Amino acid sequence: MGDYENSLEEIKKTMGLVLDQFKAIPPDTVSHEWAEMKEYSFGETKIPAKYRELIGLAVAASIKCPYCTYFHMKAAKMNGATDAELAELAFLTRFTTGWSSILHASSIDLKTSRNNPTKERSTWLRKPNISERSL
Repeated sequence: MGDYENSLEEIKKTMGLVLDQFKAIPPDTVSHEWAEMKEYSFGETKIPAKYRELIGLAVAASIKCPYCTYFHMKAAKMNGATDAELAELAFLTRFTTGWSSILHASSIDLKTSRNNPTKERSTWLRKPNISERSL
């Protein structure tokens, strides 16, 4: 059996079925994509699983992918995300993308923005109620 067949067998063993996205990509890419999914979706990485899934959910919501949103919502809950955390994540996702839209639509110059004094910003960000909050 080759890499493709071995990967499909391992996917089915791990997940109970072969996900459609693995059927939709070229066979020679399946083993690489599966290895990344195993490591970063199911493995132990530097970012704990709950936070990885919350990040994935925020990205999925931002790019408006219903498949990814569904997956990461279920995975976040499975890894201990609370309804309050999910609600805050939904707000923060909208908040960040909303301000991004305002900045882009207003043609705020990035170089000028980067050169603004940061002393006040960094002092504010270091306040315990901001930087020491946990998710």
